[in-house]
Amino acid sequence: MVRELLPRNGRVLDLGCGRGGLVEQLDIPLDQIVGLDPDWLSLVEHRLDLPRTAGFSHALPFATESFDLIFCSWLLEHLGTPQIDFAEIARVLRPDGVLVFITPNGWHPLALVNGGLGRFARLQGVLVRWVYGREEEDTFPTCYLANTERQIGRLAELNLLQIDQLHFVEDPSYLAFNQLLFRVMCWLNSRVLPHRMRVHLVGVLRK
Repeated sequence: MVRELLPRNGRVLDLGCGRGGLVEQLDIPLDQIVGLDPDWLSLVEHRLDLPRTAGFSHALPFATESFDLIFCSWLLEHLGTPQIDFAEIARVLRPDGVLVFITPNGWHPLALVNGGLGRFARLQGVLVRWVYGREEEDTFPTCYLANTERQIGRLAELNLLQIDQLHFVEDPSYLAFNQLLFRVMCWLNSRVLPHRMRVHLVGVLRK
């Protein structure tokens, strides 16, 4: 989606860039991309030599209408003040610019359990490191204020953004600790959970 939506010679912001990720899969010149993350160590250890800076999405250190495309991976669920963050995203997007995002669906049972039981704050870092190989310091608290269809629609409307695409994407690997659990998740996804409760939301908002 990022490749398809990026205009030729367009400017890109990797919001919450960490040490790499999606940006490593894009076949575009690195001088077209800027990475932003609040964690200085992640910026220092970034795997690509692209321009990058420390900062937060609620106070983007960029001029108005700086970017044609912004993408963020597993960021929206962490926003504590999403109205401010979305206003900043809208501000730095150029006319007809887009935000491309992936976030856990707040209506998926795993997200509901995680939110309802205090978000497993102490266990989260250990589990993420074990399952995904991510260090505990790279794991941030979840707020679940901008990761449902309704929340995103409302935030888009308030900031004069249009929902261009919104997909509900299944991923049975979330609990794939063994073959049995993987098959259980496949069964839940295909036979039990409604389409709008699939584990990921992947979307495009257009200015």
